[in-house]
Amino acid sequence: MTIPLAPAEELDEPPFPQSFVLEALKAFGKAVRAYQLYLPNNPMHARALDAVRESFVALWTQTDSIELQMSETEFLWEKRPVFEEADRATDSLPWTFYKDGIRELRMEKGFEGADLNLLLDILQRVRKASADDDDLLTMLWEAEFSALQYKYVDIGSEGMSELEGMEPSETRERIMAPAQAEADTPLKSSLAKMEDYDSTLYFLDDREIEYLQGEIKRDFSSDLRGPVLASLFDTFERESDPTVREEICGILDYFLLVLLSTTQFRTAAYLLREASTTAERAAEILQPQRQRLTDLAELLSDPSALSQLLQALEDTALRPPQVELNELFLQLKPRALETVLGWIGRSNNAELRALLENAASRLAASHTGELIRLIGSDDDVVVTEAIRRAAALKTPAAVPALGRLLTVAAPEIRIAAVTALTEIGSPGALQVLERAISDEDRDIRIAAVRALGARGSKPALPRIETTVKGKEIREANLTEKMAFFEAYGTLCGDQGIPLLDGLLHAKGFLAKKEDIEMRACAAMALGKIGSQRALDSLNKASADKEIIVRNAVSRAIRGAPTT
Repeated sequence: MTIPLAPAEELDEPPFPQSFVLEALKAFGKAVRAYQLYLPNNPMHARALDAVRESFVALWTQTDSIELQMSETEFLWEKRPVFEEADRATDSLPWTFYKDGIRELRMEKGFEGADLNLLLDILQRVRKASADDDDLLTMLWEAEFSALQYKYVDIGSEGMSELEGMEPSETRERIMAPAQAEADTPLKSSLAKMEDYDSTLYFLDDREIEYLQGEIKRDFSSDLRGPVLASLFDTFERESDPTVREEICGILDYFLLVLLSTTQFRTAAYLLREASTTAERAAEILQPQRQRLTDLAELLSDPSALSQLLQALEDTALRPPQVELNELFLQLKPRALETVLGWIGRSNNAELRALLENAASRLAASHTGELIRLIGSDDDVVVTEAIRRAAALKTPAAVPALGRLLTVAAPEIRIAAVTALTEIGSPGALQVLERAISDEDRDIRIAAVRALGARGSKPALPRIETTVKGKEIREANLTEKMAFFEAYGTLCGDQGIPLLDGLLHAKGFLAKKEDIEMRACAAMALGKIGSQRALDSLNKASADKEIIVRNAVSRAIRGAPTT
């Protein structure tokens, strides 16, 4: 229904300049597009919301409310077009309201607050809604607006209903009234009516009617996609005619795209599984036909196709049961690992990220070579996730790749590599880890030496001892000193007691004692040794006049391993 406009010369002068309404609705339209195109954390999303709020604040300086009428392509105010989108496509804003019966919106002062966010959210839900979801009118009816009212028509009727200030029960009665009135009106129809036969001799009894209704309901609610696919694969195996098989392959290609676009993930997984089985089982199958069947799974694993699917899943809550999506991810091929790892590091959807973690672990465990290749990727996000996967799987084959990262990668990736080498814990991993003791980054040095001490890596002792004896350690902060001395005490045994005892007790040049922190660290290292000789050395310093040293000695004695 298009609202007719009076000739321009007959229109009354508007109560205030039309430009205020034009700017407000223009900003509102941009905000609707921003909701469609950007995630909530995108700056463009926030900028569009700020703009529409500012334009409505300016509008409220002229009036306290505006009423907008709807046509198929326009919003009208005071019988003047103030917003127009001529294309009646699914993303046309006037058509979105008009097609569901909305004919008038009344926006009042304060609409730019919570009501604006609520309406934008509803319009976004309508855009993504399927045929089984609620329409715009139902979503508006369920919402609780404080500064927005609307009028609508029951599609196909002349009357207009108003939902202003009604209780939900009253609104429901108003909506159902036309249907009830129609039900109360005697129908004149040439169709047979059930009540005309309920007293005949051969009419069904209640139990039989209930059975038939149940069977009809079961038949209409059953999913026929699986049986149809099974029939196609059976025909493929039974018919050796190349023309028939080529036609079935084409149907399967199209069917897979339809299933993915309609989120029928379990059926899509079934299609991929059966295609792989049929490619191996079918008799007299030609190589091009076998290739087309196996390429179906490769299509899903293609970086471009998989990224599009994941982007669609990222932007919305996962509606299908997650087990169905997990079944689909089980069909991914090795080359999908790079795309999956990249999405794990960038996704904000917790449900999707958990499913991708499972898929990545499975792919990495089955295809170690691909995992190692990705450790050397140019994408830092992929590299970080590949390192995490190698650590979780304790993959010894990843050690050389991790070792290369220790010399060329950024600090955050080097620290991840140190963690992975620690988790792997093989002799080769610990040998590579020794190189990190002299890394230029303090955190990496600390992580490496702690890992070597915890793993009891005796081959690392010479490097650690060199650091403990060197000058650089005296300029390090206390955390790094403690890490090196405790690792040294863990690995050196009684042969390290003379060095530590000398640091704790001996006086230096002109009777000046060793640095207090160094003495305290030496005490903690003696505690890690824990032998009787080490305890004797600690007890001699238990009355030291430096409180830091005394505390360190006390802690070392308490923490010494019991023999």
